[in-house]
Amino acid sequence: MTTATSARFLYIARHGEASPDETELTGRGRRQAALLGARLRDVPLSAVHHGPLPRATQTARLAHEQLGRDIPLRVSEPAGDYVPYVPLRQELPKESADRFLTFVEQFPESERSRGPELAGAAQARFTGPVDGDEPRHELVVTHAFLAAWLVRDALDAPAWRWLGLNHANAALTVIRYSPGRPASLLMFNDMGHLPADLRWTGFPPELRA
Repeated sequence: MTTATSARFLYIARHGEASPDETELTGRGRRQAALLGARLRDVPLSAVHHGPLPRATQTARLAHEQLGRDIPLRVSEPAGDYVPYVPLRQELPKESADRFLTFVEQFPESERSRGPELAGAAQARFTGPVDGDEPRHELVVTHAFLAAWLVRDALDAPAWRWLGLNHANAALTVIRYSPGRPASLLMFNDMGHLPADLRWTGFPPELRA
């Protein structure tokens, strides 16, 4: 007996702006989180997943409060903050190899060594079509690195290409996984739900619009 499969719509959001010590959201971050939830109010979400760190947890809870429905709120270690892949120098473009390698090496060994395992778990948990006859819509509140990794995966880009894909706080990315088709990036780093003073936080200043 063949199990029917349906599309998954994965909504990916980076947490809101955090305090310098990253133990909580700033006032701006709390506003961003609430506006993210308000934007998704009419989406038929089946679950809200979030990483275990305070900034992702608080963002998910504030967004969840705006949804107005009894939707499961689930903490997930694979949705956490880690380096998903450490590239070798020969994989990288020569002109940016030093910059990328220096960037990755600044993170603790614990975040780099377990990263590939957790990234694989995130792909297994959050990507691909789903069993059943109805499409599934899920929100993952996470961090910039995993958001970049999932976009890279959806586009079948080289493993190192998560580097250089930046995500603003509370920005929204949407990926559709349809049976028998490649993943489709429907929306990337969208900040349409945020007023001008809340956009581009968490983004490198030189890359802001």
